[in-house]
Amino acid sequence: MSLVELIAQADERGLAASGLACLDRCVPLLGGDDEVLRPLWASLTDDADTDWAACLEQVRGKLEAEPAGEDAAGDEAVLLARGMLAHAPADRLSADVRVWADACSVASLRIHRLLDPGDDEDPVDARREGRTEDMSPLVAAELRRQTAVLELLAGHGGAGLRPALEVSTEGRRVLRAVVSRRARGRS
Repeated sequence: MSLVELIAQADERGLAASGLACLDRCVPLLGGDDEVLRPLWASLTDDADTDWAACLEQVRGKLEAEPAGEDAAGDEAVLLARGMLAHAPADRLSADVRVWADACSVASLRIHRLLDPGDDEDPVDARREGRTEDMSPLVAAELRRQTAVLELLAGHGGAGLRPALEVSTEGRRVLRAVVSRRARGRS
């Protein structure tokens, strides 16, 4: 099943986790640490006593206060990551969460493409629909991670959150290494 189809069939928790996972993998661009989004992940559990909207505001405040680097203001990848955070809906059960999850999917793939210019020029939408020939390893891995998160939530409900977070953590580490290598190349 294509990524577009998985997003279309996902429930509210799957959509929120999908968008959050994309944002989580791109946190290194925003200067955030590995724990900054944990409260949002925790708010998705069945027994959550935390409020998504309150956690989202805390995360926004923290990430906006974090420096993202000298050239971050004009960096398209950083702007895309900031957009994911800025457009996250305050109500994770609203219809807006589907639009946000879809936009995060596109933005995250675009970010990975910008950071790995070896990817061919096929549109990101073609990738999401299943055309995966000649993808760079970084973009292919991001596509696999997005698919895995949605499949984990669809197949396991709330029990899929921990493995989805693990998938996202792996992707964040990879992107952190890419961002670090890129920063060294600029100096």
